[in-house]
Amino acid sequence: MREFDYTRAETLSGAAGQLGENASIIAGGTNLLDLMKIQVMTPSRLVDITRIDGLRDVSEDGEGLRIGALVTNSELAADPRVREGWPLLSRAILAGASGQIRNKATTGGNLLQRTRCPYFYDTAMPCNKRNPGEGCSAKEGDGRMLAIFGTSEHCLAAHPSDMAVALAALRAEVEICAPHGDARRVPISELYKLPGDRPDIETVLAPDDIITAVHLPAPQADTRQVYKKVRDRASYAFALVSVGVAVAMDGDRIASVSCAIGGVAPKPWTDPEIEKALAGQTPSDEVFGQAADKALTQARCQPDTEFKKPLLRRTLIAALREATGLAASAPGVETARIPA
Repeated sequence: MREFDYTRAETLSGAAGQLGENASIIAGGTNLLDLMKIQVMTPSRLVDITRIDGLRDVSEDGEGLRIGALVTNSELAADPRVREGWPLLSRAILAGASGQIRNKATTGGNLLQRTRCPYFYDTAMPCNKRNPGEGCSAKEGDGRMLAIFGTSEHCLAAHPSDMAVALAALRAEVEICAPHGDARRVPISELYKLPGDRPDIETVLAPDDIITAVHLPAPQADTRQVYKKVRDRASYAFALVSVGVAVAMDGDRIASVSCAIGGVAPKPWTDPEIEKALAGQTPSDEVFGQAADKALTQARCQPDTEFKKPLLRRTLIAALREATGLAASAPGVETARIPA
């Protein structure tokens, strides 16, 4: 680990004033410290924001919730309001990492964690996300964990967060504080940038912006929420494919669907065509399969990621079957229903 300066901020303005080029915020540090140890990230200054007031609370925001950026993953998943009104979020968090890491990891940090692409982690290999212009080793390498949507010739890396997938399906907004003190909200689907020719620029955040909270909109009554994650082992593994859906029914027809997909893109992947294809339809495997096929027309696979297409199709159909009641829930299925 390279030498760095450490400062502890007492206010948001104080923290913002110490940020800028080659400075990083630290809170839980569950991803940052690992990357510093292998010198993938080498900030010259760490700004500790854990003493700033107002960032550790989960509070009511009208009929929704405001989740402070320093709320830990464990606290958020266990919050009774989240479990009742937004169970998709709770299930997604519990599907990620280990209990020890969830006890330390924060909401803001989870959203900003870096890709687990093996070539990003290997400083001996060229990587445009680490050093723009070096090249993308994943294009000719082992690409099993890589993305199939939203990639470019410069980067094939996938975003790893389970929480972000759930928040995208729930239409959450991210609260961002600028250096001059004004706060703005950005839909989580607009927080992340696709790689293009600058995969090192991952979000719309300026160097001295700080995520202060996440806002959940009011839960929709009589909506069934499902989160399904497919991974190599039962715990402490990142998604090969994950699907979060929230489905509202009108009698025996689908009134509305909100869907986000993980493990397959540089951001939580949303596709309006899936939701349009399902609205007003009577649930059936044929209808679900057609919606999945619409999504897969955009997939661009490497040889190592071709398996993700049928895997995503099956996972999306399975999630929709559970969310619409077409398939009875089985023990251990990550599904929950919001009462009317």
